[in-house]
Amino acid sequence: MRVLICGGGDVALLLARRMSREGNDVVVVEADARRCEYLEEALDATIVRGHAASGRTLHRAGLTQADMLIAVTNSDEVNFLACLIAQNERAAKIRIARMRTHEVAYWRHMAENLGLEIDLIIHPESEVAERILRVLASPGVSDIHDFANGSVRLFGLTVQPQSWLAGKTLRELDAAGPPRNSIIAMIFRNQHVIIPRGSDTLEPEDHVYVCCNREEEDETMRFMGLPGHTKLESVFILGGRQISIQIARELESRNVQVKLFEQNLDRCNLLTELLDKTLIVNADGTEESILLEENIRGVSAFLSLTSDDEDNLIASLLARKLGAHKVVTLLNRLNYLTMAQRLGINTSISPRTVAVDQILQFVRKGRVLSVTTFREEEAEAIELLATEDSRYAGKRLMDLKFPDGCIVGAIAKPGGDVIVPRGASVIEAGDRVIFFALESAVPKLEQAFFRDRDGRGRN
Repeated sequence: MRVLICGGGDVALLLARRMSREGNDVVVVEADARRCEYLEEALDATIVRGHAASGRTLHRAGLTQADMLIAVTNSDEVNFLACLIAQNERAAKIRIARMRTHEVAYWRHMAENLGLEIDLIIHPESEVAERILRVLASPGVSDIHDFANGSVRLFGLTVQPQSWLAGKTLRELDAAGPPRNSIIAMIFRNQHVIIPRGSDTLEPEDHVYVCCNREEEDETMRFMGLPGHTKLESVFILGGRQISIQIARELESRNVQVKLFEQNLDRCNLLTELLDKTLIVNADGTEESILLEENIRGVSAFLSLTSDDEDNLIASLLARKLGAHKVVTLLNRLNYLTMAQRLGINTSISPRTVAVDQILQFVRKGRVLSVTTFREEEAEAIELLATEDSRYAGKRLMDLKFPDGCIVGAIAKPGGDVIVPRGASVIEAGDRVIFFALESAVPKLEQAFFRDRDGRGRN
């Protein structure tokens, strides 16, 4: 497939890298000359310098030969125009655009009314807000992800030096009697990702992901040494961006006390009009004296949501030092995600990886039900739908040969039952199978899973 990506930022870089590895012919359009030089070195793709809203540039990039156009520049208007040009040229049958505006619902409605054919309009900030809200009431948990319509949960935590988990092998943990439908799915250790086996040992500072049945979530958290879900009483938010407004409104509806820190006075006045119960503080939320004055000690959660990654990191470290129970950091630069974990910031989230997940899920739609990327795309959780002619259907897991670097984390049955499988478990038609895999193993896994019993692949 020929894929034309408009924009050369980090989202485009991740998409181009992934889609190139999967055998697609990728072309990236980027206006900045220095960024083009970097992309030339980083990608196995064609780089075209020019403006993505220019018909001439898009033609030079091979628009009329493209099967798919993905517009992820830093301008909503340019992304829409690129899709409009593709429609006018009857090119790129599949068109995807990223929107950052809080008026995304209006833009979707306008596109529909005008007959603008965009197959997917993504708004990563909305998904980021949902992910943050999902994890706020769970101290010690870095992130929570849902699969199989919420019946399967995956949560992350860091193994503390004093934790009873430290030094234990997975085989020893299994002997300690964890909830039946739970499994340690991934271990992130420094720069390495481990898809674990029974002999692997948990070490202090490992970041671990645990998969479980939704009904056994609290029990599984307690087994892992976590308090489980707690009552959310007060939240501090740093930065008056749209995502902050969205989260504050939701917290207001839950009767949570919210303080929002914003340095720009005009923005504070606007926030006062938009939010009903949130206390707006016109001050620098990275100042220790300000946070102490506003009684940060013991606050349920502190959210660093400014547009500046460095400010977010500094404020999060300070909030952690001053006694916030939960700290969440918004990071745009992907290489900061690992750094944040090393600094002891348990929960960090990037709108860019969220955007990549949304696009990859749509690109693979039909056979792939969900995609979740971890850190700098080192690993992936992928939810696949088993069909009757799949080569994996009707066989015990112990009799199947999976690609190296992947495991089955859970199987959700059509009737609603969820199991964390053992060797004798069987994948049946209609099952939703959640795999955890190294990024390099994902294409091999998809190819094997969707190859029928006669060895033929399916589209």
